[in-house]
Amino acid sequence: MIIVWIVLAILIIAFIASNIVIVPQAKAYIIERLGAYQGTWGTGLHFKIPIFERIARKVTMKEQVVDFPPQPVITKDNVTMQIDTVVYFQITDPKLFTYGIENPMSAIENLTATTLRNIIGDLELDQTLTSRDIINTKMRAILDEATDAWGIKVNRVELKNIIPPAAIQESMEKQMKAERERREAILVAEGKKQSAILVAEGEKESMVLRADATRLSKIKEAEGEAEALLTVQKALADSLRLLNDASPNDAVIRVKALEAFAKAADGKATKIIIPSEIQSLAGLATSFKEVLTDPKPAE
Repeated sequence: MIIVWIVLAILIIAFIASNIVIVPQAKAYIIERLGAYQGTWGTGLHFKIPIFERIARKVTMKEQVVDFPPQPVITKDNVTMQIDTVVYFQITDPKLFTYGIENPMSAIENLTATTLRNIIGDLELDQTLTSRDIINTKMRAILDEATDAWGIKVNRVELKNIIPPAAIQESMEKQMKAERERREAILVAEGKKQSAILVAEGEKESMVLRADATRLSKIKEAEGEAEALLTVQKALADSLRLLNDASPNDAVIRVKALEAFAKAADGKATKIIIPSEIQSLAGLATSFKEVLTDPKPAE
């Protein structure tokens, strides 16, 4: 009998324990009682009434990411392309998420495809390729508004890939190649232009420096010549002053004149004008030389 009571107690404890529910973090449990919505359990310890209550759905409250396959869309200029989207969403109301729509993920996928077709249908190919941010913003606003009734908040929508037709891709690659070649040619031309400008500026600066050097050289040379001439004139003035201070007699002056005449005669002049005093002095010197050199006395 004791064993029966022990087994019965164990069964009762197991039954009660099986109805104790622990809801983990970032989860929410939808509880139904007799088929009707009873409440939403948040994080913590809960007790479920056996038989009458059940967990209808376990909902995660974390932000979720769903990557939808590429969808065919047609642009305003009738170009068909494939675009796949990535949607970031978060469940804000577990009750609406459970009872608002039958298959929320399928609904979001179809709504995303429809919205994408409507937006791309108003844009041309070039606008589609260069207006991702605008498309993302429009899609997020439309999806967020539409999914409010389902207890879902759309945080972000991103266009993952835009795949145009092969012919368009080839044409775009050719266009990009031509654009790169054009930019390269512009860069080469700019480089040559800058190089020519630098060379011309270098030559200009070199010519200026050479002209300055020549000018400075001539200035130094002229200053040297002026200084030399000044020195000569100063020496001449000093010699004249000394000669004047010595008070020379006529004989000394005549000798100095004869020395000057000798120096003039040593030059390259073809015509020499001899003052009369020097001529008489020269004649006297010649006569005196003849007397000294004549071996026979006069009779």
